[in-house]
Amino acid sequence: MKINILSRDKKMPAFVGPLLAVFILSIILSLISDRFLSLDNWMNILRQTALNAIIAIGMLMVMLTGGIDLSVGSVAALAGCVMGVLLQSGVHNEFVLIAAGLATGAAAGLINGLLFTQLELPHPFVSTMGTRMIFRGLALLITGAAPISGFSAGILFLGYENVAKIFPVSFVLVIFIFLGINIFLNKTALGRKVYSVGGNKEAARLSGINVKRTLNFAYMMSGIMAAVAGIVLLGRISCAFPVAGETFDMDAIAAVVIGGASFLGGKGTVMGTLIGALLIAIIRNGLDLLGAMSDAQFVVIGAVIIVAVLVDVIRTKTEEKSRRLAQAKVME
Repeated sequence: MKINILSRDKKMPAFVGPLLAVFILSIILSLISDRFLSLDNWMNILRQTALNAIIAIGMLMVMLTGGIDLSVGSVAALAGCVMGVLLQSGVHNEFVLIAAGLATGAAAGLINGLLFTQLELPHPFVSTMGTRMIFRGLALLITGAAPISGFSAGILFLGYENVAKIFPVSFVLVIFIFLGINIFLNKTALGRKVYSVGGNKEAARLSGINVKRTLNFAYMMSGIMAAVAGIVLLGRISCAFPVAGETFDMDAIAAVVIGGASFLGGKGTVMGTLIGALLIAIIRNGLDLLGAMSDAQFVVIGAVIIVAVLVDVIRTKTEEKSRRLAQAKVME
């Protein structure tokens, strides 16, 4: 079976530009730092990519519907903290702990969806900004604002273990998740509904699509992916930390937008999102190798987001102009 990881039309995929940027930036950094091309450094880049990519694939689902989820970092922390509290209470079964973390993410995502679809708030930016604070507060409350350690290797291995002592297990997980989500979005009816809702909600409703149910599903998937990232994060820092993941939302949004998705919805690909996450990881890694302060990373990533949004606006206007010209020629 052929897997379509490109864009949904015949035009040049939107992620070609970011992919070119990855190659150019890699060449520049390899000339500046002799450590950049080392195996250890690239495995570190893949670990950094994995965490953001998992969050970003959930963010992609939401942004395809024309929405946004600012609570993903808080959900990731809350899922890990729920697992930590259960561990402290005497629950040591790894499957139960993981199931509890995933259920926490699903519940948080569903709450985000219902707040938007049932209360009909003007935009999910408002509701998820509120739940971002609520979920973070819950993580602090249930843990007493203290980290919880003591997890077994069966829980932690996703964050620190390597395949053949080289390749990060977390990135292997990313590959499976991205292949699965790609097949879902391109080969299933529900996946096509996600694109349709983002393209035009009213047209989707008139065609028989349950728009509210589709939106709730997208936000629930975002919550689940945030919880998966929270579990991976457990392995990386060896504890459930209630203030972890504070920048996850911005990094995920950046990865999705850099990969060619639109804030207006209906456009975006799995491959583009992965490339966007990889580009952000390379930028952060390069700044670290160059000895730049961590604060400078926020400046650079913020600038990259602005450029990506500007490119999306220009691309949208160009496509709209081309569509109008085509319609005019047909009418002639």
